Amino acid sequence: MTATTRILLADDHALVRRGLRLILDGEPDLQVVAEAGDGAEAVDLATREAVDLAIIDIAMPRMTGLQAARELARRAPAVRVLMLSMYDNEQYLFEALKVGACGYVLKSVADRDLLEACRAAMRGEPFLYPGAVTALIRDYLRRSRTGEAVPDRILTPREEEIVKLIAEGHSAKDIADVLVISAKTVDRHRANILHKLGLRDRLELTRFAIRAGLVEP
Repeated sequence: MTATTRILLADDHALVRRGLRLILDGEPDLQVVAEAGDGAEAVDLATREAVDLAIIDIAMPRMTGLQAARELARRAPAVRVLMLSMYDNEQYLFEALKVGACGYVLKSVADRDLLEACRAAMRGEPFLYPGAVTALIRDYLRRSRTGEAVPDRILTPREEEIVKLIAEGHSAKDIADVLVISAKTVDRHRANILHKLGLRDRLELTRFAIRAGLVEP
């Protein structure tokens, strides 16, 4: 049986939370176990409750969704985070990715995208709506044209180690044993790597590793 993903829902509008909860609780593999009305409450609940995934509205009182996501990355790194927003805004998108969110979902199409985004996050895969991908590419090209710094090295040495081991077919537990870290930390690294590279799964990661010379074809 598929494990149920335990979800924290954070939005300052009770009606929005109710609507999202109806979408999520209608699925056998997803369950809302906690609700928060602001960012500070979301952080408190996520660090006290057994939560796998936090869906956080980007604009909330007391502590914004971005601030909450940054705090969760520090205090509860095993909790995956999806940002929920009514804004199709490049600045918010980039900030969400910077603070470690696994995905960015627009409220206007949440009924269409939210379930896919939740499952992608739990597989360690990024979720971005089509316009967001275009924005990322456009920003990269703009920085290249204007001479702004574009990192020469995309991955850190530790991330390259993990990509190599994944491409060689090792499980998260195997990698954790080799690198003397937890399997959850391996999963977090994998999610961040997929984010950075814009890839979806192990197969695409293996292809990247071959192209980058990390493993033999």
